[in-house]
Amino acid sequence: MKAGKGRVKAFKGPAGGWGSLRSVAEIVARERLGPAALAQLPRQNKAEGFACVSCAWPKPAHPHPAEFCEEGAKATAWELTSLRTTPAFFQKHTLSELRGWRDYDLEQHGRLTHPLRYNADSDKYEAVSWEDAFRDIGAVLRAMDAKSVVFYSSGRTSLEASYMYGLMARMYGNQNLPDSSNMCHESTSVGLKAAIGVPVGTTRLDDFEHCDALFFFGQNTGSNSPRMLHDLRTCRKRGVEVVTFNPLRERGLERFTDPQNPLEMSTLGETDISTQYHQLKAGGDIAAMTGIAKFLLQWDDDAALKCEPEVLDHAFLKQHTVGFADFAAMVRATSWEVVEQESGLPRHAIEQAAGVYARAKAVMGIYGMGLTQHVKGVDNVRMLVNLLLLRGNIGRPGAGPMPVRGHSNVQGQRTVGITEKTELVPIDRLERQYGFTAPREKGLDTVESCRGVIDGSVKAFVALGGNFLRAVPETAAMEAAWPGLDLSVQIATKLNRNHLFSGKTTYLLPCLGRIERDVQASGPQAVSVEDSTSCIHGSRGKVAPASEHLLSEPAIVAGIATQVVPPNPRIDWDAWVSDYSLIRDAIEETYPDVFKDYNARLFTPGGFWKGNKASERIWQTSTGKAEFLTPTSQNATGFADAAHRYRLMTLRSNDQFNTTIYGYHDRFRGVKGTRDVLFMNSQDIAAAGLRAGQTVALESDADDGVKRRRTDLIVTPYAIPRGCLGAYYPEANVLIPVEHHAEESHVPAAKSVPVRIVA
Repeated sequence: MKAGKGRVKAFKGPAGGWGSLRSVAEIVARERLGPAALAQLPRQNKAEGFACVSCAWPKPAHPHPAEFCEEGAKATAWELTSLRTTPAFFQKHTLSELRGWRDYDLEQHGRLTHPLRYNADSDKYEAVSWEDAFRDIGAVLRAMDAKSVVFYSSGRTSLEASYMYGLMARMYGNQNLPDSSNMCHESTSVGLKAAIGVPVGTTRLDDFEHCDALFFFGQNTGSNSPRMLHDLRTCRKRGVEVVTFNPLRERGLERFTDPQNPLEMSTLGETDISTQYHQLKAGGDIAAMTGIAKFLLQWDDDAALKCEPEVLDHAFLKQHTVGFADFAAMVRATSWEVVEQESGLPRHAIEQAAGVYARAKAVMGIYGMGLTQHVKGVDNVRMLVNLLLLRGNIGRPGAGPMPVRGHSNVQGQRTVGITEKTELVPIDRLERQYGFTAPREKGLDTVESCRGVIDGSVKAFVALGGNFLRAVPETAAMEAAWPGLDLSVQIATKLNRNHLFSGKTTYLLPCLGRIERDVQASGPQAVSVEDSTSCIHGSRGKVAPASEHLLSEPAIVAGIATQVVPPNPRIDWDAWVSDYSLIRDAIEETYPDVFKDYNARLFTPGGFWKGNKASERIWQTSTGKAEFLTPTSQNATGFADAAHRYRLMTLRSNDQFNTTIYGYHDRFRGVKGTRDVLFMNSQDIAAAGLRAGQTVALESDADDGVKRRRTDLIVTPYAIPRGCLGAYYPEANVLIPVEHHAEESHVPAAKSVPVRIVA
């Protein structure tokens, strides 16, 4: 089917395989990588190499010869591109003109080379010295109410820079420290913390060697964390069952050809990944898990009557949990009619999944934003914990929750203090360590920062990486309000859409990438990141920087800090920049239990683990036990179904990472040359009187009276449940109200947005 300028044609191949190799070859050519850049790929995710700048999947102690995936190779090529965006480029283009460019074209133009200041008279960026930039930024910030300033950070930022950034914000006078986790896994942090006492997953990479069943919820492995496919392939080869719950059929959870296996590549061999694949409705996960629990309780009751082995782990429940009786009462009281209606799955399908769970000795619950980005996202996470607790599947080898993080250090940032929540930071220790009085009130998270930008209470926004305006909901209102800021500072490697919206004073500051050589006064430096499984890895870049005018992230943070933070004899920002090991010493002093012997363990193969009390069955909850927390609804969307109302899921393509668009080829979904696609169930297309290839618009169907619209979408038949739609992120963010977010965690509810179709 032809679709406008693009093409949509069903893809029949596996994940990985020759398609993956062709995709990598295409981006290498497009970014015009030279031999020095290509030589970095073998160093990717190796103990003495660099940590991938893409996802946070663990780096194994015994890596493959090529320990990178298609998406990781794209991220490396994107950073090491030979293309450049110099001051001369900005002399040719106004920001007003550039706002008409596509996201892809902005970033594809190449690496930023000079610090830039916006000139409102010419509507252009102009080169400026680092000294003048820091001095001016400092002068504006010193004159402002500290509570009106937001310090945002991207999940790619290193532990060292993140620690400095959080410390600077608190010494300046606020905890307005939103980051990428506010938009994705904050529901995990809130949900797991309440249920099992830790805000992160309990499993590690070697748990794949001990599990006998994997339950997936809302996680697209093939596009978002492809290196996991090696672990899934190994599990399947030894008979591990993989049960998947996901609204769309994603190729990475169906079939995989290992590009590093010569036999599979030469024979076009494949490994089937999921043994069961259940396409539930968007927002139907709680109901599906309630159905599994209903079967487990029924079978346990039957076993007791027949004096057969129990199905539930009653010894574990008695010793380690509270709240089971209330949870079980809810499960028994929920009718099968409700379970089937809200999940979109028939009873027999849920019974098949429950049978696998009941037979398995060790189950891992693996999930992504398909659980977290709903109004009831926190309940989704807690419900998965409930399911795991029923059979003691937390705190033993091969079992436990495994949230799969996106950005390569988004979890680590929280570990070293990037958070708006006082209770997550050792404030007393920081005050003793640095001799200052830290703020104690809660700071602004992402949703609250958006509210503040829109209503004018946020006066300045400093961004350590990221593409905030493109990533957040309420796109139109946010872009309209951004020029009202007194100060906008963006630290970045490439031009993105956020940079095209200026405040009254605006700076664009280019930084070194992680793969580039970082030489300071004491010599070459290394940084560190934390992966999804709480393991910490060193990372050392070796490629020549894109420009001699770039500064490292720690150097830029220090340059701002020296201008806005009063002199303090207990902290020497310049010394920290000269030698990053001093930053790690400071981190170890603040977090001695996590970072003991930090510098000595920096390049431990496989990383060093920061520990996890719940994995030891030590529950740091208010009751001292793991807690069953009963969900408040079987529908996670937060809104009721209505005539002509659909549940929109925002999706990433195979050719992007978060807001970074590498190209216009979503290979696994058969889309090429366009991102203006609306995935629909064929029966919904017919019922709505539409036809494949027709162009339509989506409008927000939220009950707030605000008109939000995404136009020129191509109706595309796809294997998706009835009543559900799919469209690409971030372009579809324009349809998400800022107040449509997860309860408690404030994560934008981007996986179930109420919309209607306008033909």
